[in-house]
Amino acid sequence: MAADNDPLMDTVKDLYGTPYKASGTSKKGFDCSGFTRYVFDALGVELPHSSASQYQVGTKVDKADLQPGDLVFFKTNGRSISHVGIYIGDNTFVHADSSQGVIKTKLNDPYYWSKRYAGATRVAIPALTAQSEAKDKSNSVQAASIETPPATQE
Repeated sequence: MAADNDPLMDTVKDLYGTPYKASGTSKKGFDCSGFTRYVFDALGVELPHSSASQYQVGTKVDKADLQPGDLVFFKTNGRSISHVGIYIGDNTFVHADSSQGVIKTKLNDPYYWSKRYAGATRVAIPALTAQSEAKDKSNSVQAASIETPPATQE
């Protein structure tokens, strides 16, 4: 996604460094699902407040098909969905880490996150859909405005 006028990143960037707080749902402190719920609420989408419940929302997405805004889920307890973050592109997700607060992390971190990855879902976010459609229109306008040389007659 383009860095300019990106509703997802505009919302997330102000939250980096927010401390972790169990059951937290505000800028005073977030737990993982409180963070994702806060971001999605800011984008006009309501999510339940638990990672396991959020895993039931939306459409399942293969890891190879992740797009910015997809929810990524982990089994940090080894048994069930227990952590959630938001994919932001470039094999990176943002989440409320219990030791560091809101941070960016690589999905393929070989020491922890890649071993616990459980799946992803895509929830329709109207603000991101509108941005994508506007971007597509501007690209088609640019392509349509390219002058073609006149046909030559022989």
